[in-house]
Amino acid sequence: MTTTLPQIDPARTEARIARSIAEEIGARPEQVVAAAGLLDGGATVPFVARYRKEVTGGLDDTQLRRLAERLAYLRELEARRAAILKSVAEQGKLTDELARAIAAAPSKAELEDLYLPFRPKRRTRAMIARENGLEPLLRAILDDRAARPEDLAQAYLTEAVPTVREALSGARDILAEELAENAALLGAMRDFMRHNAVVRARVIAGKEEAGAKFSDYFDHAEKWATIPSHRALAILRAAKEEIVSLEIAPDGDEGLARAIGLIAAQIGIAGEAPGDLWLREAAGWTWRVKLSLSMYMDLLSEMRARAHEEAIEVFARNLRGVLLAAPAGPRPVLGLDPGIRTGVKAAVVDATGKLLETATLYPFQPRNDTRGAAAEIARMVRAHGVELIAIGNGTASRETERFVAQVLRDLPEGVARPRAVVVSEAGASVYSASELAAQEFPDLDVSLRGAVSIARRLQDPLAELVKIEPRSIGVGQYQHDVDQRRLAQALDAVVEDAVNAVGVDLNTASAPLLARVSGVGPSLARAIVAHRDAHGAFRSRAQLMDVPGLGPRAFEQCAGFLRIREGDEPLDASAVHPEAYEVARRIVAACGRDIREIMGNPAALKGIRAEDFVTDRFGLPTIRDILAELEKPGRDPRPSFRTATFADGVEEIRDLRPGMVLEGTVTNVAAFGAFVDIGVHQDGLVHVSQLADRFVRDPHEVVKPGDIVRVRVLEVDLKRNRISLTMRKDGGAQDANQQNRGQPQKGQPQKGRPDRGGPDRGGPAKAAPRGSRPQASDTLSNGALADALRAAMRKDG
Repeated sequence: MTTTLPQIDPARTEARIARSIAEEIGARPEQVVAAAGLLDGGATVPFVARYRKEVTGGLDDTQLRRLAERLAYLRELEARRAAILKSVAEQGKLTDELARAIAAAPSKAELEDLYLPFRPKRRTRAMIARENGLEPLLRAILDDRAARPEDLAQAYLTEAVPTVREALSGARDILAEELAENAALLGAMRDFMRHNAVVRARVIAGKEEAGAKFSDYFDHAEKWATIPSHRALAILRAAKEEIVSLEIAPDGDEGLARAIGLIAAQIGIAGEAPGDLWLREAAGWTWRVKLSLSMYMDLLSEMRARAHEEAIEVFARNLRGVLLAAPAGPRPVLGLDPGIRTGVKAAVVDATGKLLETATLYPFQPRNDTRGAAAEIARMVRAHGVELIAIGNGTASRETERFVAQVLRDLPEGVARPRAVVVSEAGASVYSASELAAQEFPDLDVSLRGAVSIARRLQDPLAELVKIEPRSIGVGQYQHDVDQRRLAQALDAVVEDAVNAVGVDLNTASAPLLARVSGVGPSLARAIVAHRDAHGAFRSRAQLMDVPGLGPRAFEQCAGFLRIREGDEPLDASAVHPEAYEVARRIVAACGRDIREIMGNPAALKGIRAEDFVTDRFGLPTIRDILAELEKPGRDPRPSFRTATFADGVEEIRDLRPGMVLEGTVTNVAAFGAFVDIGVHQDGLVHVSQLADRFVRDPHEVVKPGDIVRVRVLEVDLKRNRISLTMRKDGGAQDANQQNRGQPQKGQPQKGRPDRGGPDRGGPAKAAPRGSRPQASDTLSNGALADALRAAMRKDG
């Protein structure tokens, strides 16, 4: 019996979505409704998280990001649900039972399972069998199991179906299609496979040499449910490159029998009658021909999506650590982009990042102009008061660092010696060749632009790295294999959150940095810079309204994140939003002192009770934020700048010995551990089992890129250029399997520099070179080495 198309109440649908999201993010439905309303109205996540705490009940940026993602998914789900109901109703096949099932489907996959029998499709073998009158034969076999199917088929022979075999084949085709479109069976089969399937990879004959980097997966089997993302991605890549064949199937003969048993149970096979035997054989055929492929595709898709999400999450967390790394601050810097044959490119920037001078030095072969290069560096240091020398970590970095150390040692007495710091040059070449760099330095050679970027990223990594495509910063894992649209969304969100967490100086920020501010975007950012160039520095936030195209809505979103130092309004230097200035002034008045005396003076605010300033518009969270800003205006959430000290005499991997205790900088964090720069040619790996004297499920619980850590050398493999390190206090004495029992930890990190067009494949590769120094070497604590994940360190338990 068909039913009419049920009416969908949008309000009830939104309420159901709110309840679902609230449960997922640990909030109340009314919080979700309020946040959704703000986001639908064009508010950004940073703005809502910072300035609308009363409205959302204090949802943080992580909850809001998840809310926005799930809101989009669930609304798409509801739209698809409505479309399916309409399609089935138009076919005249919508029953009350089916309508209830469609209305209750919790995911797109289950919704599509229900729609499968009604989806328009090409002419199938089952359709032809029905046209030939064979569906009654199938019903006869199902109804009379005692009869021989061969005997029943005799009654259905026609000119189109001349033989018993063809008749039974047609009946089997109909049965297989019905089973393959049975939502209940598909759901049960999918659940069974999720719990029991095994991923198997086997090398394709003759591909052993070409796929040597995938040798770990030439004969590999692992449960689908627990395979880590990095191994799943490695296997998927190997299969894509046709190095291995990939199978996702039940585990062994027992698993296969259980899978076929699910099909048999759906048919209702219980005995050994002739009809049961035929149906059991048809069930096995249905598995082999239809459902095994369907389940393979479903689980392959789920495994890929799961691995992508985990890899994207790792990339996003690493990127956040890099962007929020400690800035060296406004200090004159000499940036060096190392090279041998093409020379070392040098660029000096002043404390504001303005380019002062460039040069190309040739201290190495074939010119070997060490004297001239040394004199030029010494001159630039003296002429511009250089306090830091930033050395890119690419080709010839070790030689350049060694050369600079000698130059600094030879400086005359009385000349201040700048500190040389090795920094990541990941993405520098991408920036150098970009349209943005061409606009910023139209008359500067592309190769010299990279040296400018290296110098500036030491001063303020966030301000410089926002000019580079996030995917080119090089802290990802199999980043070229994952969903690029989803990756870009996730990384853009990280950049947006980082920029707004730190705040932006309105009078010094570049257009790319301003573009990341809440509510601004590229076109408004360019308009702000143009207005600043034409009319001079902004004296107040209110002057933003004079920028063409920047209206009240954009002002509301961006004003609180923009800072004006020493402007007409002292509060403009803080994160207090202009809409709350009145409240801030009431607090200042209660202190009985000038606002400039109060800002940055916690003692002046002693005795002030936040509760006394709550209004209908501004609740306790906002008042507390205002007090915190008055105590420390424009506070920077990033850590203080410091560098790791490298051990004297440890410059190359051959200098390492097991048991050495060294200081280093975390350059990258993957699912299987963390990579640490200890001042030699190759980053070392601290396996997840060696990160702490306790069980560690996720390396990000312990470290993030830029952290300075003390490590002990466990093992040095010169042949494979691999270094194993430990951060455990016991020196890694305990067995790693005991530390992480049941946690398989294989890894095949990426190889290749994305910013230099590298292949991005798993396998060992040369890391950033390091050089000797007359004193302890330093490396930047915020360095995110582009080649960290290229150091393919694989250590199981």
